[in-house]
Formats: sequence, structure tokens, C-alpha cells
Amino acid sequence: IYPPKDWLVGSLLPSDFNPAIIQKIRNELSPENVRIFWESKKFEGLTDKVEPWYGTAYSIEKVSSSTIQAWMSSAPNENLHLPARNVFIPKDLSIKNAQEEIKFPVLLRKSSYSKLWYKPDTVFSTPKAYVKIHFNCPHAGNSPETEVLADLFARLLLDYLNEYAYYAQVAGLLYGISHTDSGFEVTLVGYNHKLRILLETIIDKIVKFEVKPDRFSVIKEMVIKDYQNFKFQQPYQQAMYYCSLILKDQTRPWVEQLDVLPRLNVEDLTKFAPMMLSQAFLECYIAGNIEREEAESMAQHVEDVFFKGPNPICRPPFPSQFLTNRVVKLERGMNYCYSKEGLNPSDENSALVHYIQVHQDDFILNVKLQLFALVAKQPAFHQLRSVEQLGYITVLMQRNDSGICGVQFIIQSTVKDPAHIDSRVEAFLKMFESKLYEMTNDEFKSNVNALIDMKLEKHKNLREESRFYWREITDGTLKFDRREAEVAALKKLTQEELIEFFNENVKVGATRKKTLSVRVHGNQHLAEYQSQKSKAVQPNTIQIDDIFSFRRSQPLYGSFRGGIGHVKL
Repeated sequence: IYPPKDWLVGSLLPSDFNPAIIQKIRNELSPENVRIFWESKKFEGLTDKVEPWYGTAYSIEKVSSSTIQAWMSSAPNENLHLPARNVFIPKDLSIKNAQEEIKFPVLLRKSSYSKLWYKPDTVFSTPKAYVKIHFNCPHAGNSPETEVLADLFARLLLDYLNEYAYYAQVAGLLYGISHTDSGFEVTLVGYNHKLRILLETIIDKIVKFEVKPDRFSVIKEMVIKDYQNFKFQQPYQQAMYYCSLILKDQTRPWVEQLDVLPRLNVEDLTKFAPMMLSQAFLECYIAGNIEREEAESMAQHVEDVFFKGPNPICRPPFPSQFLTNRVVKLERGMNYCYSKEGLNPSDENSALVHYIQVHQDDFILNVKLQLFALVAKQPAFHQLRSVEQLGYITVLMQRNDSGICGVQFIIQSTVKDPAHIDSRVEAFLKMFESKLYEMTNDEFKSNVNALIDMKLEKHKNLREESRFYWREITDGTLKFDRREAEVAALKKLTQEELIEFFNENVKVGATRKKTLSVRVHGNQHLAEYQSQKSKAVQPNTIQIDDIFSFRRSQPLYGSFRGGIGHVKL
């Protein structure tokens, strides 16, 4: 249909502007030329034709001119028009020269109101930008009610922005609003030229937020269904959820939120929204085809809207109000176990998450853990899934909770109960120990080089790069040179050091090892669940009965976000 030079664009790129053809089409858009397809159950028994392929009953009627006139005279007085001018369409697609070669994000400005991280594009050479603003609001997560209200706020805000979504999307701009543990995030990505217009539009919607009762009802119903559907998640997902609930200090159970949600109404959110916004700290990240002065101007605008003026709607939090994600520090040499019935009584599957907590973020320990996970991943899958056929879902993967690193086995099964699967994971680790010792030097080097290659793989686009750096900012680790530093550590790593790491942290019976087993029992294994509750607890094992009593009794790792004195302007 198209010559080779047009294969990539096909019919998507009009080549000739012809006003006469456009006007001809517009002239044809008249009531006399209309063809209406109307499908409804109310026509059952009132049709006179049947199409031969599917036996669908239908009728065809000519619309008379008098009917058309009657429609026109009774039509609502709507001012139908072509779409409004799209203010988001970029006109300037030039690539800006970075005034300086900045390899990693830098902290451009910091005040009691906000922090601005900036990373100009020195890699992709596209006229695009990425903006992330986290509103850290102390009042957003101090109870199940405020957590749910903050979620409703974020979802309603996104709903109100729908009128701009189409215009932004066709102009190459995407945005998102999401609820977080301590407030909400605004994300924008796309062509940089008109991105600020979209940002100012979103900020204006936040400032002028009001609760529309009809939309509140719709969004509330959606949120209730989301929480109710939790019980239908797969058992391995439930096990991972319980693992996070045990380890993360600030998390709350979904049942508490579902309990308070039906009682919340329009008035509750109307009162809550200004209270949530009355105190906030803004963490900003701006990257891409944007100059330093532009980034500072954008951040300053947002800061001015919320904190400046005769009647500012916002003030900065007190130092004691900053929320941080802290993680339970399991005791060395101990095994922790939490058992639970599956939430869906009709689900036959049981699941196990066998988590081994190892260390707080450290380049050398990171690469040892990553190399172990890489080397053990395929043998674990082969032994536990292919040979023993414990379950279709069998995964060995790393885990990182706000900079606290470990490794976890995730297995879902109908054939064996979680306690049996737990014993088979330990049996695999005993078997793998010999494989580690028998690994040749060439095999070790091959695995190291494979991990190095994975780390040196370049980010595919600005969004991927920005997400990598934003994770460092939200975790508080701020190790923007992580990949380079870990590659350097890998090049120095010896096989003996990997074996020593395994013996100290992963080996069954190691004095430093810290294990948490989360077991979810499907309807095939409820008898085993009941019998195990009456069994004596093994030495060096703690049975967790109440997650929150356990969490309150445990020490916590220090948060990387606990102190910001090491951040230099």
C-alpha cells in the first residue's frame, strides 16, 4: 500500500494539507446523512429481520425528515464545537546543552519547605523531561482513617484531572498521582516544552481541591472493592504481604482500612484534605532536557503556591514529624515463623515465603548477596520445581526493604503443606553448599562477569534512569554511583569470600543467620495447620502469633532517611 520510505508512518502522517477536502467532509456532517446503530434489549420481539450468520434479530428504519426536525427542535442547547486548542502540544523540540557535565543527580536547593534534586540529560538526547514531587504530609498516615482518606484524595485528584488526560497524552505528556505511606506523589514525564503548563495545572487542582459527592461515591466504591478483593489474591501474594507487615514498622493491615472505609463520607474528606495539606515537605526530582534555572524556577513556583503569599495553605513539618520507613532487625541465629489460613476458603493452594535477612545496604555485602542469588537461582528452580515438583510458582529472588537486603524463596503448592516446603528449602541449601565448594574458578568468573554485564547494561530511557535515582532518594541511600561501585567490588571478589559469606549468613545452622518463614495454608492443608499449632516450638525458633505485638517488641534498623546532615549542597 505504501512505498518503502513510508513504511514506518503508514497512514499516520498526513502529507498534504487540503482545506477543500476538510471542508467537504465537514459539509457532509449533517443530520440528513446520519446513520444510527441502536442496540437494546427493549427491542426484543419488535424486529422483522434476522441476519444469517449469528441469527441476530434486527430492523432497518428510514429516519424521516420530520423526525430529524423534531430531534433538532428538542435538542439540548449544547455548543458543539471542535476540540479546544491543545495547550500541551510542544513547539520547541530543541536539545539543550547541559551547562556542565553532571553524571549523577545533585541537590540544587534545600529549605525547610523542600529539596530539589536535579539531573540534566547527558545520555539520551531527547526533548523530554521527568518530574517527581513527593508531598510528605505528617497528617496523611497517623491512623487507618487518615491513610484511607489520603488514598481517596489521591484517587479523586487523578479523577478530576481526566479532563486534561487526553490532551496531555496526545501531546506526548503523561502524569500520575499516587498515594504513598506518608502522603502522595505527583509524576510527569514527556516533552519538556509544555510540561510546566501541565505541572501548574495539577498544582492548581491540588490547591483548589474540593470533594464532589457524585465522584466521591464512585471512587469510594472502587476502593472498597479493591480492599475486598485482597482475600482473592493468590496465597503467595498473601504470604509476601504478611512478610512486609511483619518487617516494615509503619505498615497497617488492610482489614483496618476496610473496617473504617464504609463509615467515611464527603464531610470527612472535606475536612481532611486541608488538614493534610496544612503541613508538608516537598521532595522534588527534575531530570532531562531542562536547564538548571528552569528546574529551580519550577520548584520555586510549587513552593510559592503552597508556602508563600498572604494566606499560605501549608507550613513545613516539625523535625519530629518526619516519617521514615524502618525495618525490624531480626536476631542472629534465630528462626521466626508466622502461620495463617488462606483468606479464600475455596483456594487449594498453600504458599511459603522463606526470607533470609542479611544486611543493611553495603556495596561489598550487596554484591556477595547478588552473586549468591544469581548462582543459586537456577539450581533452586531445578531442584524444588522440576525434580521435587513442589509447586508451579517457585522463585528465588533478592529482597530490599528500604535498604535492608536479603533473599527469599517463594513457593506456592497444592501438593505439599508449607512446613514440608520449608524443610525442602533447607534441604536444598544443604545440597547447594557442596555445589558452591565444587564450583570451578572458571564457573565462578563466568558468574561474576554475568552479574557485571547486568549492572553495566545502560538505562533504556529517561524514565528508567529516573526511577533508578528516585529509588535512591526515597530509600535515603543516595548512592547514585551504585552500579559503578558494585562493579568495582565485584571485580575484587574472590570465590573464598563468597563461600565465607554463604557460611556466615545463608548456610543452615549458621550462627549469624536470620530467617523468617511465612506460611499460608490453603484448604488442602488445614489439618497440617491445626496440628502444627499444637507442636512444641523448635530450639532457636520464635512462633509469631500477633504481628503487632511482635513488631513492637523488636529492635529496628536505623533509617537512611533518619539524618540528612551528610547531604551537601
